[in-house]
Amino acid sequence: MSGHSKWSKIKHVKGALDAKRGKIFTKLIKEITVSARLGGGDPGGNPRLRAAIEAARAANMPSDNIKRAVQKGTGELPGQQYEEVAYEGYGPGGVAIYVQAMTDNRNRTLPEIRHLFAKFGGNLGEQNSVAWMFEARGYIVVDKGPLSEDELMDTVLEAGGEDLRDDGESYEVFTAPESYQRVREALEKKGLPIAAGEVAMIPKNRIRVEGKKAQNLLNMMEALEDHDDVQHAYANFDIPDEELDRRAS
Repeated sequence: MSGHSKWSKIKHVKGALDAKRGKIFTKLIKEITVSARLGGGDPGGNPRLRAAIEAARAANMPSDNIKRAVQKGTGELPGQQYEEVAYEGYGPGGVAIYVQAMTDNRNRTLPEIRHLFAKFGGNLGEQNSVAWMFEARGYIVVDKGPLSEDELMDTVLEAGGEDLRDDGESYEVFTAPESYQRVREALEKKGLPIAAGEVAMIPKNRIRVEGKKAQNLLNMMEALEDHDDVQHAYANFDIPDEELDRRAS
């Protein structure tokens, strides 16, 4: 599992760099807009919107941008209408890949995603071809701190979390999607450093990938996540730490 948490940390750092370039703002605005449209503009009664707003604030998005995105979602301001779509397929080494996207033009997005799968030696599949290999769960990576594993487990369980795993360098915390925010807040109140966190599509099983296939797969994942319409890309790989260390350097 350590490869998964390390990759999550790499993505988290990359997201911070993207935020500095303003690249991530478009993705966050889409998430805020769609969340407000589906669940209403009150973050107090809309957990998805609350999480999106907190992510935007963490990326230093101006409050006015956040407010306008919410108002576009609720219809108070005019704006583009985005729809959520999922793309599924396989990458190098037979790894299953699940992509969540938001688009205002499916006819544009689909061929572009298909091209990225093919470019790196993968192939786009049919709906539900790999979705069954993943499940939605809250996922938090916590750097090891002053709390023991037992103390941390107590905090997680008391807040409604489900599981805690030691991956060597960090702890991986798993929750039901609806408990994610509550568990995260409980960890933050303990002063524990959150290395990465999101409600994610967590693979039920993993495939070991090494060498050239691993690097090609990581190139593919980065290309998918850099696509303007892609919100998240998930895969069931298990890549050795040394391969990921080369990526982070």
